[in-house]
Amino acid sequence: MNDPQSSLESNSKPTRRSQGQIVMARALWYVKPGVAEIRSERLTLPPPGQARIAAEYSAISRGTERLVALGDVPESEWARMRAPLQAGAFSFPVKYGYSATGIVTTGSEALAGKRVFVLHPHQDHFHAPEAMLAVLPDSVPSRRGVLAGNMETALNAHWDAGTTLGDRVLIVGAGIVGLLTAYLARRIAGKDVAIFDVNPERAAVAEALGLRFVTPSEIPGDNRIVFHASATSGGLEAAIEACAFEGTVVEMSWYGAKPVTVKLGGSFHSRRLKLLSSQVGQVAPSHRGQVTHAGRLARAISLLDDDRLDALIENEVAFEDLPAELPRIWSSSALPPVIRY
Repeated sequence: MNDPQSSLESNSKPTRRSQGQIVMARALWYVKPGVAEIRSERLTLPPPGQARIAAEYSAISRGTERLVALGDVPESEWARMRAPLQAGAFSFPVKYGYSATGIVTTGSEALAGKRVFVLHPHQDHFHAPEAMLAVLPDSVPSRRGVLAGNMETALNAHWDAGTTLGDRVLIVGAGIVGLLTAYLARRIAGKDVAIFDVNPERAAVAEALGLRFVTPSEIPGDNRIVFHASATSGGLEAAIEACAFEGTVVEMSWYGAKPVTVKLGGSFHSRRLKLLSSQVGQVAPSHRGQVTHAGRLARAISLLDDDRLDALIENEVAFEDLPAELPRIWSSSALPPVIRY
């Protein structure tokens, strides 16, 4: 971007609202299945109660966002699956995303100059309600901060499951959400935690987080809680098979319009298993009366104070290269890169 005013703002001292400037911003739009482009938009002075943020990083979800990008969100879910600050509408064109970090360049005196996490699509400069901004502590770099939404999902899943000290826990699916869920399980339950994925390349990432990675032949049985995060029928089958008598399978995957086949014959009923859905849109019932959405996000961010988590964000792609890189990102078996602005 060569806009002189935008360059001036990004290099200048953060300002109060009365000194805000007009800038030309760039945002990623999904325009048809598998195709994205960067579009420009004019940002005027943010209204009262909102701030302007200069993005530093954002993160891609290979789960939900991939389904959006490929046009696989079922029409019945178009209203429920809107991102908080999404523009456009399903199916296309849509500006989608929900994991960004940046610096407040225009806003209230209390926030100006602060590094924040916010649920916003991929865009280099944008406005957001100040009530939605979560300030990042000094101990959490902006690049790692993009994991806040994923960590919140993992935290909520443990609240749904009621994970406790000494539980035997298995996680099926070593994507970012699965790895973070296993990371928290190790902290909550103790040593008897394992994570499984059909991709052996995920073993190194798991081990960097201090997790025990297992192959199909090594999957432990009799797990009181099994978290499923692979978004595959085979993964869900494996999760059910690995559950202990009267144990719980926590389904964290979202499949979009894709049908899921699961066998509930055999010993499913005789073992009295529980199949529980977990979704981050609501605070888990166990904590809903005590914790707000903002409070849950703040707790998730505090859990990112661990350098080992940088193993989840080793790769990055420049924002301007993102449209061309997305097909490779969607098809790759590697963890998705973070987007650098």
